[in-house]
Amino acid sequence: MNHKKEKQNSPRKILHQALQMELREHRSSFLVFQLLRFLVIFSLVRQIMLGSYESAFFCGLTLLLLYIPSWLQVKLRIELPPALEITILCFIFAAEILGEVNAFYVKIPGWDTMLHTINGFLAAAVGFSLVMLLNDNERLTFSLSPFFLALTAFCFSMTIGVLWEFFEFSMDYFLHFDMQKDTVIRNLYTVSLDESLSNKVIAIEGIHDVSVNGQSLGLGGYLDIGIIDTMKDLFVNFIGAVVFSTTGYFYAKNKGRKKSAAQNFVPSKKAEDADFLKQIQEEKTE
Repeated sequence: MNHKKEKQNSPRKILHQALQMELREHRSSFLVFQLLRFLVIFSLVRQIMLGSYESAFFCGLTLLLLYIPSWLQVKLRIELPPALEITILCFIFAAEILGEVNAFYVKIPGWDTMLHTINGFLAAAVGFSLVMLLNDNERLTFSLSPFFLALTAFCFSMTIGVLWEFFEFSMDYFLHFDMQKDTVIRNLYTVSLDESLSNKVIAIEGIHDVSVNGQSLGLGGYLDIGIIDTMKDLFVNFIGAVVFSTTGYFYAKNKGRKKSAAQNFVPSKKAEDADFLKQIQEEKTE
């Protein structure tokens, strides 16, 4: 009997109960979560039947990632606005299931660009929220200017973007992936072809074909391996960061009194009646 009671009061069981309550807190985000989970499970079964175990791994990983927003809310005792939570869930699904499993990165032009723009926006929201939440501690609270908050959000987002590009380069260099997608270009400007070694730029324009080891690649131009894709990703990350930092600036300047797009993406500390982990822990100790 005591063993059964201890099992019911185990930290894992308590966390699971709190997570289930958290998932159902907001109807809109819960419906999106349920729909995406169904689609991921369907995709997982399909990939296993097709014998595509790498894609099945991505499906399993996505299924796990979908629980991350709710897990963070429970463990960190923060409240994610439904708009932010839904955006994160859709971003995970778009990146893993649509992008990786269904190859949207290759099939749909601009898919990767769109996701990097959204990532820049979301990362800026995270950076902004971290400062807001940390500054809400009575022992650490000090006056922060709206410009400082916006600048921190922007810098945090760009840092995340750069670290991700480091990761892509490492995967390509060491494991021979192709995360940095190649770009076909028709004009080339380089000092490497300057025989005088005077740092003179040599232009090769109108490239229509490139041969490697005597075999034509048939791409209609020169193949750039990564740098254009990396710079494009960082640029759209910059745009997303600027958009949120600007709205975050006005949100902080008005101290949340006026409606702003940023307030739908800024987490807050959980209210007592929404702290499900604390509620269950108190119930179990009574």
